[in-house]
Amino acid sequence: MTQVTNFFLNGQSYYIKKTVTLFDIIIYFNYNDSLLVLEYNNLICNKKNWKNISITNQDKIEIVTIVGGG
Repeated sequence: MTQVTNFFLNGQSYYIKKTVTLFDIIIYFNYNDSLLVLEYNNLICNKKNWKNISITNQDKIEIVTIVGGG
């Protein structure tokens, strides 16, 4: 039986059936990783850790993108 993991990204609920990292989420949702701040379970997460942190059940991820303009 496959384990289903529920996580929240920017307040929206998602379900996955395999192990993914924060970096996988960023790539999947097509975020520009040089222009964002990532909060993982209420803590700002350093970019160097994104590939090492696997999503677990009930994790909360908030991604804020930086937009330039004038």
